Amino acid sequence: MNANKQVSLSEITSGILRAIPEAPAFVSGVRSMISAGPDKKMSIGLLLEKQARRHPAGAALKFEDKVWSYAGFNGWVNRIAALYQKLGVANGDVVAIMSENRPQMLACTAAAAKLGAIAGMVNYNQRDEVLSHSLGLIKPKVMVVGDESVAAVEDTEYSPLKNQNVRHLWLGDDPALCPLGYEDLETQTRLMPSVNPESTKTILSQQPCFYIFTSGTTGMPKASVMSHGRWLKGGAGMGLLTARMNHEDTIYVPLPLYHNNALTVSWGSALASGACVALTKKFSVSRFWDEVRQHDATVFCYIGELCRYLLNREPSPQDRQHNVRTVIGNGLRPEIWMEFKERFGIERVCEFYGASECNLAFVNSFDADCTAGFCPLPFAVVKCDPETEEPVRGSDGRMRRVDTGGVGLLITKVNRLAPFDGYTDASASEKKLLRNVFKDDDCWFNTGDLVRDQGFKHIQFVDRLGDTFRWKGENVATTEVEAAFKHVDQIEQAVVYGVQVPNADGRAGMAAITLHGSLEEFDGKGLAHTLQSSLPGYAIPLFVRVRDEHEITGTFKNRKVELKKEGFDPEQCADPVFMLDNDAQEYVPLDHARFQKIQDGSIRL
Repeated sequence: MNANKQVSLSEITSGILRAIPEAPAFVSGVRSMISAGPDKKMSIGLLLEKQARRHPAGAALKFEDKVWSYAGFNGWVNRIAALYQKLGVANGDVVAIMSENRPQMLACTAAAAKLGAIAGMVNYNQRDEVLSHSLGLIKPKVMVVGDESVAAVEDTEYSPLKNQNVRHLWLGDDPALCPLGYEDLETQTRLMPSVNPESTKTILSQQPCFYIFTSGTTGMPKASVMSHGRWLKGGAGMGLLTARMNHEDTIYVPLPLYHNNALTVSWGSALASGACVALTKKFSVSRFWDEVRQHDATVFCYIGELCRYLLNREPSPQDRQHNVRTVIGNGLRPEIWMEFKERFGIERVCEFYGASECNLAFVNSFDADCTAGFCPLPFAVVKCDPETEEPVRGSDGRMRRVDTGGVGLLITKVNRLAPFDGYTDASASEKKLLRNVFKDDDCWFNTGDLVRDQGFKHIQFVDRLGDTFRWKGENVATTEVEAAFKHVDQIEQAVVYGVQVPNADGRAGMAAITLHGSLEEFDGKGLAHTLQSSLPGYAIPLFVRVRDEHEITGTFKNRKVELKKEGFDPEQCADPVFMLDNDAQEYVPLDHARFQKIQDGSIRL
């Protein structure tokens, strides 16, 4: 399939005709999106209560061999909300949740929403100063911590023994093993009342419900704000309008719940349609289809890397032995789109585009191939300077749109219909806004993404700009990684960027470094050890390029454009290149033989 494809009128017409049999779901989605005005008393908690009344015996949540009905799940959520109230949680307070996928995570998140509190969805891969920074941004009153994350919390000032102002709840398998300073969630909620709290009726659509952490350009994560209204619109738009799900559907969720694709897109779609969410603790390519069949899933959510992992498995006669008709996600690359659909018998790919902090989303509502979808609200794809990575303005001070089929920076208009919720940091919010773009006093959100204008208000994602790239489904802030290099004595300076890797989605991390000493003194094992102890696995650069000095632009920025183009090919790089050997846990020279093995897939990154 052509990566440069444009969307045709015939594709849109065909998509509309195919959607006619599912018109009730489509109409319901439109109605839900329109009704979620900022001043309306609408919230996640009210929607859950509505579905519990409508489908009390219907399945709401599946995990391993357990099933919760909507009535049972709602009662469980109410007991946790009552516990939160006992611990002093009120409207506007923050409950930090840091855990691998567990059913308790959804219940704890919904319980916070019922009180008008905000669930801070902390990435359980965060460590040390990054985790301290994230917790400092949201200032939780209560922390819900999975057993696997206790050690990470202990290294911060938010540990139970260091911070008496925060209450700590523990998620684990055996209450007898609850760590010192924590209270076991299951034990504490067992005798709490299961009635709907009165507070839920008072929550407005415009109130925040979640904090989702995104990579920051200052070296540390930012906490983007998700409102009830935007979450409800996202669920209705994807679950009803696009995927056209109903209460008989089950969506399988292999992604972590701190990820927007899981929390907003998947759970939002399920709750909007009265469908069921089937959770797994962690994604496993070997267990994936078995779990899909176990839960009788009809939908699953994805990121592009997940799809590629599934395709890389040896074909099996069971590849089509499932009931999945629709998949929901983003990052499915054009070159594998049709192969994925055909091999696994997938009828519809509901690709979408929408960053956690973005004020609007694109969804593949018309079932076209190789597109991130359609958006009816105002946006523009504008020309961008590849050197400065800034939008280009003409002599009149205005930006310029690219032609249909062209690639440029995606910007989205901020207005009453598409407000920008922003971050917890007001200055960070302002940096993402562009003003006087096409006329005086207009305001647009800078997505930081390069996209292709496919025509008919459709786009195709191309790449990330600036100080962030995607790898293994995660956004990696280059400045965060560069900060980790500062703790390595042998390194004078590091410049981090993403490079394309064959048969992989996103970009792998690469660092161009200068040394205090000579190349002969380079300690690849020591560098690997330091980075592995201070960064999440997905953020550790896979390649290191040793340079005598860094080139800078006329505006004193490191020249990354040429570095990205040359990548990690030893024949293109004038400097020595090293790669991370995970087995040896050190950086080893990348010679031509190793490079070829990466190219042909013999070495998987």
